[in-house]
Amino acid sequence: MKIQRTVFFVSDRTGITAELLGKTLLTQFPDAEFRKRTMPFVDTVEKAEAAVAEINRTAIKEGKPPIVFSTLINDDVRTAVASVNALFLDIFADFIGRLESELGLTSSHALGLSHGMGDELAYQKRMDAVNYTLSHDDGVNTVNYDRAEVILTGVSRTGKTPTCLYLAMQYGIHAANYPLTPDDFPEQSLPKPLRPHRAKLFGLTIQAERLARIRNERKPGSRYASLENCRSEIHAAENLMLQAQLPLLDTTTMSVEEIAISVLHTTGLVQRVKS
Repeated sequence: MKIQRTVFFVSDRTGITAELLGKTLLTQFPDAEFRKRTMPFVDTVEKAEAAVAEINRTAIKEGKPPIVFSTLINDDVRTAVASVNALFLDIFADFIGRLESELGLTSSHALGLSHGMGDELAYQKRMDAVNYTLSHDDGVNTVNYDRAEVILTGVSRTGKTPTCLYLAMQYGIHAANYPLTPDDFPEQSLPKPLRPHRAKLFGLTIQAERLARIRNERKPGSRYASLENCRSEIHAAENLMLQAQLPLLDTTTMSVEEIAISVLHTTGLVQRVKS
C-alpha cells in the first residue's frame, strides 16, 4: 500500500511556479500518493497565519506533517509560514540568498514579476495564445489553422488539450489539437482539415492499458473505454501518423510538462521561445 501525504503549494502569486517545481520533485516518489492543494495569493502576514492554521489542522487530522512547497518573496510572510508543523521547502529562499551573494546585489523582493503584468507585451501574447488554443480545441474550429504554430493529433485522451493549454499559458505558443477518430481510419490518410498543415502536425500516442483506464474514468464500461477498442484505435492511429511521417510521442508515463517540453524541442519551437 502506498504511503499518503498531503502537499500544499503556498505562493504570494498564482502558485504556478510552486506547483511546477514541487510536482516535478514529487514524481520521483512513485511509491507515494500525494493529495495536493494550492494556496495562492498568500501575500500578507495575516493570510500566512491563516494558511499555517489550516495546514496545522491537516497535520493534526492526519497524524502526519504535510509537505509545504512555497515561493514566498516577502521575508515576514515566509517567516510566518515557516513556523508551520510541516516539512517546509521554500523554493526561493536558498536561491535568492545565494544569488545575492554571488552578484553582490540585493534582489527587488517584488511580487509577480514572473507571471504578472511586469512585461505587458509578453503577458498579452500568452493570453492571445490561450484564447486561440481554447477556440481551436478538439478539432471544433479548423478555419484558422494557418495561425497555429503546432497542431497536436492522436486518439482521444492522449493529453492533447492539457498540453496545448500548457504551451499557450507558459510559452505563448498558438497550439491547436485535432482528435483522430474511427471515421478517419478507413482511408489511412490525414483528415482533410490537417492536410495543408502537415509541417505543423505532431502526433501523440499512448499504451492501450493506460488509455483504457483513463477512458473508464470518463465513461465506465463503455465500448469507447474497452481495452480491445483502445488497442484498435491506437494501432490504426499510429499507422496513419507514421504513414504521414509525423513526429510521434508516447505519452503513457509523461507529465503534461514533459510532453510540452518534448514538443518544443522536437518541433524547434524552443528556439522561438528563447528568442
